[in-house]
Amino acid sequence: MPSKNQLVEQLDPATTVLLTVECQQGVVGPGSALPELADEARSSGALHRVARLVAAAHEAGVQVLHAVAERRPDGRGANSNARLFRAAGRLPVQQHRGTTAVRIAAPIEVADEDLVVRRLHGLSPIAGTDVDALLRNLGCRTLVVTGVSANVAVPNAVFDAVNLGYTAVVPSDAIAGVPADYTPAMIRNTLALVATITTTDEVLGCWLSRAPRGVRS
Repeated sequence: MPSKNQLVEQLDPATTVLLTVECQQGVVGPGSALPELADEARSSGALHRVARLVAAAHEAGVQVLHAVAERRPDGRGANSNARLFRAAGRLPVQQHRGTTAVRIAAPIEVADEDLVVRRLHGLSPIAGTDVDALLRNLGCRTLVVTGVSANVAVPNAVFDAVNLGYTAVVPSDAIAGVPADYTPAMIRNTLALVATITTTDEVLGCWLSRAPRGVRS
């Protein structure tokens, strides 16, 4: 774990972006295509903590970027080269562009200044999308990665961020995967090797210490 001073330096609002990964209604909402994952994201408190981080980022002047996975109704451009993609195409709830399924899920609140990046292909919210260019234009040095799932998209985001030269910070209690015991194992054995592992409260402490007096999330 980094020292408090190191974490404060890494999480400077001027050079930090908060990324929410697939925190959309069709993934973590009540009508999820993946009910086991949605249940874990909610029952573990991870989704609530993502909402707290987003609210604090808004108050502290940290840019928020929401990464959404979606498909065209005709499937054009979508991957079919892995079992995961083929199974997703058969699910009763589809992440179709323009539908409720691809809206950011409550209790996360999307502000006018937030950026939303939507992808039609692949496993990563960064590779092959506009995210890297947006981060560079924003002067980002540190990417805080939250959301789902710890099985696939979250580690993809962390690896891509590190490969592109960003410092990745992962609040361990603001990500979720299935089964429940897989997430801490992924964090301990993989993500901790390449990212700064912290907690929601520690991130909030860094940001709220810089926010205007009286602000609390």
